[in-house]
Amino acid sequence: MPLPKVCRPLIAFAVVLLSGQVATAGAAPPNVVWIIADDMSPDTGAYGHEGVRTPHLDRLAAEGVRYSRAYASAPVCSSSRSAFILGCYQTTTGLHAHEVENPQPLAAPYQPLPELLRKAGYFVTNASAPGDPAKKRKGKTHYNFAHDANEMYDGDDWRQRKPGQPFFAQFQIYQPHRPFPIPEEFEEAALRELKLPANYPDHPLMRRDWYAYLRSVEIVDRRVGLVLAELETAGELDNTIVMFFADHGRAMPWGKQWLTAEGLRVPLIIRGPGVAAVVEERLVSLIDLAPTVLRLAGLMAPSWMEGRAILGAAFPDRSEIFAARDRCGDAQDRIRAVITHDELFVRNFQPELPYLNWSSYKEGSYPSMPLLRELNRLGALNPLQARYLADHKPAVELYDLKADPTGVYDVAEKPENARRITEKQAVLTRWIESTGDRGALPDPPTEPTLAEMQRGKRKGYHAVWEKRGLPSEPTDAERLKWWLKNYRLPVSETAP
Repeated sequence: MPLPKVCRPLIAFAVVLLSGQVATAGAAPPNVVWIIADDMSPDTGAYGHEGVRTPHLDRLAAEGVRYSRAYASAPVCSSSRSAFILGCYQTTTGLHAHEVENPQPLAAPYQPLPELLRKAGYFVTNASAPGDPAKKRKGKTHYNFAHDANEMYDGDDWRQRKPGQPFFAQFQIYQPHRPFPIPEEFEEAALRELKLPANYPDHPLMRRDWYAYLRSVEIVDRRVGLVLAELETAGELDNTIVMFFADHGRAMPWGKQWLTAEGLRVPLIIRGPGVAAVVEERLVSLIDLAPTVLRLAGLMAPSWMEGRAILGAAFPDRSEIFAARDRCGDAQDRIRAVITHDELFVRNFQPELPYLNWSSYKEGSYPSMPLLRELNRLGALNPLQARYLADHKPAVELYDLKADPTGVYDVAEKPENARRITEKQAVLTRWIESTGDRGALPDPPTEPTLAEMQRGKRKGYHAVWEKRGLPSEPTDAERLKWWLKNYRLPVSETAP
């Protein structure tokens, strides 16, 4: 049964609004749990995705708020994580580059959410969610700033707190980050029923890679179930606000690292005492989560936080939010985006760079990278798919999310959209100037040069393929045959 649509989510703990702050009517501050998945789009049953089994996430959605328009502020791990743990855009703090080699301490006045809560008396933890095959409790941080785990966290197990002490527990789930576990068996019926986005070629390898991704999403769901069971066993589930989200979209060629609907839109589900079972359709950014937790804890968000609380106060009914992509490992690029309810506007500051700008990470772990180039070489891609393999990008892109929810059809060149583009350009320029976007500045002197980073990443890329039994610089055809073999598909001299 579809859930009702409402304008504003509700929050319990008997909150009352006092001059814009949240106070609890004689109740202790709530416990808060974050469950964070890596590299996951809203690919669950509750979000309408067919062919994936996610009963625990669907339960959360049925019992809480499911946000249908939640977006990361960056389409890559460390940039996004640096933003949502601080509650402000990574471009404002200078933490926008992914994979910082020599992270520096945060400049004043910035402080991460765990430290703020710890100072307020919360017991703060960070751990890998139960079910980690490596059986490690240590949780991922991956922030672009130097931090002391002993100062930021009290440990890795919230159950070690003092009696009655409120806790803020983060559970990190590595899945569905690549490499996806390749299933022992591929269900033929499920493979046939997979619905690939229109900008991806319908090829057996693409289908099997997508299938492996969805099975990895199911691993996420099982681990979420273990977190919920841990809370329930301890008698704390019904006293705790649980927030599930992903750090950015799925690790597919036009998802992760790109300011696309696929790269930015994430699942966000919040469940807890008194949280109504509703669907919230207004815009949410992951930078809203830190100020939300502070408000639930009865604390004022610092003035430097750019996010807005989405529980416990009037919902921030904004007309737009923003996102940014900068250097991702050894792939340099600068892109900015404005997201409204019905549109995604993208400005490419370096349009001379192609979408397939070299990324050692992607070239070593995405089977679709050599597949796309080989299919393009053979003329086997349709115009929509082939546009991503051009040797340059357009200066601006515009996607009508109302007519095209997946955001794959660029309508920027249509004459009737000229005014809308001009308006979005102005909105983006104002945001860049008002926030002091630091993306145009050179990397700090503490960082290696781009050329040095690229040389280092290339060595890692060489090691990956040598370990797989191929030359250090294998051709696309060689790499494609390796992937076909590993996904148990026929390999021929004329692949694909």
